[in-house]
Amino acid sequence: MDNLIRFLEDAIREDVGDGDHTTEACIPEETLGSAHLLIKDHGILAGVQVACKVFEIIDPEIKMEVNVHDGEVVRPGIIVFKVSGKARSILLAERLALNIMQHMSGIATQTRKFVDQVNGLKAKILDTRKTTPGMRFLDKEAVRIGGGENHRMGLYDMIMIKDNHIDYLGSLEKAIDAVHTYFEKTGRTMKIVIEARDLDHVARILAHGGVDRIMLDNFTLEDTRTAVERIQDRFETESSGGITLENVRAYALCGVDYISVGALTHQIKSLDMSLNAAVH
Repeated sequence: MDNLIRFLEDAIREDVGDGDHTTEACIPEETLGSAHLLIKDHGILAGVQVACKVFEIIDPEIKMEVNVHDGEVVRPGIIVFKVSGKARSILLAERLALNIMQHMSGIATQTRKFVDQVNGLKAKILDTRKTTPGMRFLDKEAVRIGGGENHRMGLYDMIMIKDNHIDYLGSLEKAIDAVHTYFEKTGRTMKIVIEARDLDHVARILAHGGVDRIMLDNFTLEDTRTAVERIQDRFETESSGGITLENVRAYALCGVDYISVGALTHQIKSLDMSLNAAVH
């Protein structure tokens, strides 16, 4: 919650600056009004709770009546919530609340499409770190609302040995050993994921051990099936790279445990909605 408050306060300062001069010029301070949030698209709703917090920070006296909640399916014509109170406060909060809800709903909608494609299979859909700077916690919350799961939140909560780490150090075996040495020195412990470029990498990781999950990066479907058969249940498996709505089920049918999809958060279409005002 602290992260959310800090983010919203910064966003309000960015938008408002030294005042909403258009509203202050046009709307008398005592004017009361109401507005309702209207959905104009099909999708999954996300960001309602955040929007409520926006209005609360702008003006604690604003009243909200919420009809539709995060995670629900929406269609054009649905009214999500109604706000009432000072017209100036409603106008001040309008764009920030809409921007957040449109963005988060777009992510939730995109995520649900991927989740639906793997329905009935064991593979879980994961996000990545390809998120909007400063909004990662909201992007990842939107993924959860859409039915997906979160990969690591940042560089601090999971070891992910990628191709560049391996190239800098000289071999994947050295990279794995370096992580365990780091754990011994620091007393830290966390899940270790390592990226495999091909089936030879998979064989070397299996021979060396010392990881929790093998990420099959940009593997073909045939190589993915082969890798899963060889790994069996020794380590978790994750497909990554080149995953689309058209091929995600095929990768899930290979038997992987996870499928990470950067497009959940960085190639999304915001859900169309508007806040329509009425004067009292």
